[in-house]
Amino acid sequence: MPVLLRRSALLCALLALLTSCAWGGADNDSGRLPAAPVGVTAAAGSATSVHVMWNAVSSVAGIEGYEVYRGPTRVEDVPGSQHMVDVTRLRPATPYVFSVRARDTEGRLGPPSREVRATTPAAAAADRSAPTRPGGLRGRTAGSRAVQVTWAASADDRDVVSYDIYQGDTKIHSVGGNQTAAVVTGLRPGTRYSFTVRARDAADNLSPAGDSVRLTTPGSDDGRGTAPTDVRATTRREADGAYYLDLAWVPPETDGVVTEYQVHLDGRAATSLVFGGTPPRGRATYSFYLGREAGESHRVRIRARLPDGTWGGLSTERTVTTGTATDR
Repeated sequence: MPVLLRRSALLCALLALLTSCAWGGADNDSGRLPAAPVGVTAAAGSATSVHVMWNAVSSVAGIEGYEVYRGPTRVEDVPGSQHMVDVTRLRPATPYVFSVRARDTEGRLGPPSREVRATTPAAAAADRSAPTRPGGLRGRTAGSRAVQVTWAASADDRDVVSYDIYQGDTKIHSVGGNQTAAVVTGLRPGTRYSFTVRARDAADNLSPAGDSVRLTTPGSDDGRGTAPTDVRATTRREADGAYYLDLAWVPPETDGVVTEYQVHLDGRAATSLVFGGTPPRGRATYSFYLGREAGESHRVRIRARLPDGTWGGLSTERTVTTGTATDR
């Protein structure tokens, strides 16, 4: 064997555990794995909980969920639409290490994020008094996809450990008790949002929400990126003479799973549907009653409630006529 080939064969053997070495090139699937989450932070939420946050991960196959680890132990499994979690049942006055991994819709698990550290505060004995509500909530837009909210500090008979920021009824962010401002990202252009803040102490007592602040992000969102696609609409007549509208569509590509849709008929919201259990990731279908008259034409569109709680764009309009095999 020539010296060059012998050296190449030896090099392949030495590196076999790290990579593939073949004359025709290797079939390496690692490039398709989800990336490691970035922007990971951890902050104590109380004496027994830590709030972990991270940035969304993109993947060709789509992200199904995230796994959160305390040291080497997986402690939380959250859906792909969620980029934060409160890790609970921790010990007071204890340091912890956390990391996050993304899992795509084909079950592939990406590499872990960098480790982040947080220490829970000491427990407050027999503390049943919640902090006062945060006051003076103000906000401003910070571009078309982010806002900054500020508030006056709450008072507590011990100490305020953290502040929880809510978008509508959903907790979306948390900051330390020494902060009175937060930046909320991942929003949509041209969309109206409502935010409130609540204070939390070491004993996990939660204050009432302060006044809300309403903000509209600048810019325009024509909705095409969040609208259902490939919408089909047909009518059918049942044996009892009633006509039904049959809809089929492909859910919009969003950062998370869509569970709720709203159907618009002739320019007005006609009905809503919520998928229980596991919503369809492929083509979705739905039917509803139209009436008993033949020859009636209707215009139909559909839109999705996105994981951030706002409505996405309306789909392309379809027209159907009862008593005919329309599909356009």
